[in-house]
Amino acid sequence: MGQVEKVVDGFRFLPPGLKAWINTFIPNEEFKAYIPWTPMKKPLSQTTIALVTSAGINLKTDPPFDMEREKRETFWGDRSYRIIPKGTTENDIDVNHLHINTKYIKKDINVMLPLSRMVEFEQEGIIGQLAPSSFSFYGYQWENTDFLKEAVEPISKKMVDERVEAVLLTPA
Repeated sequence: MGQVEKVVDGFRFLPPGLKAWINTFIPNEEFKAYIPWTPMKKPLSQTTIALVTSAGINLKTDPPFDMEREKRETFWGDRSYRIIPKGTTENDIDVNHLHINTKYIKKDINVMLPLSRMVEFEQEGIIGQLAPSSFSFYGYQWENTDFLKEAVEPISKKMVDERVEAVLLTPA
């Protein structure tokens, strides 16, 4: 099976002014790297899926994401993550993020982390199952490779333990 070229437009939904500002930080050269697109190994109806969001959602029993430090250090972003168990509702969570309007997520978690919708898909046979754990982190990581070690690595290990086969990312 031959490689199919895909075009990714990371600016598609950004306002033009924000796109222009972000472009001031990006070298003026075309990105030519190959991005591997991995086909599903089995039907979605037999696949275990995990949800990941950058919306800064945490359980009320967990510490909130550190927005105070970011207020003092503009380019710092909290590198930790939170595990959000299957069955969590908006009554169980708080949302801490300086860069998004959190009120809608607090009213209905499914706006950003569609746990209930995925359980419905599971019951309808659209997906195999929703993994026991979903994950949330603070989506403001400016040139931060420590985030890979402190959050991405343990999240990926937990996904392997839970036999996750596909991930739905809901960026904030």
